Parts: sequence; C-alpha cells; structure tokens
Amino acid sequence: MAVKDDNESERNSTLLKAGFAAGIGSAAIAAALLYVTRAKKAKKAKGSPPPTD
Repeated sequence: MAVKDDNESERNSTLLKAGFAAGIGSAAIAAALLYVTRAKKAKKAKGSPPPTD
C-alpha cells in the first residue's frame, strides 16, 4: 500500500502544479488581452478633434 500512496501523492502533486500553471497562464492571457484593448482605446482617443463648422 505504501507504494500506491507514494504514487498517489506524486500524482496529486503533479496535478496541483499543472493546475497552478494553467491558472497563471490564463491570467497572463487575460492581462495581455486587457492591455491590448486598453492600448487600442487610448490610441483612438488621441489625435485631432473632429472638424467643426
């Protein structure tokens, strides 16, 4: 039984690490998308105002 417990513990550890990696990767992707969206909005806001008559 001890061998099975060691394998189970190692498997759980590996899955936990994979979960953290996926979470961090997802957060990085979300942050990058928010940054790009904000950069596009800031770029559009600058420039000359529309012409007035």
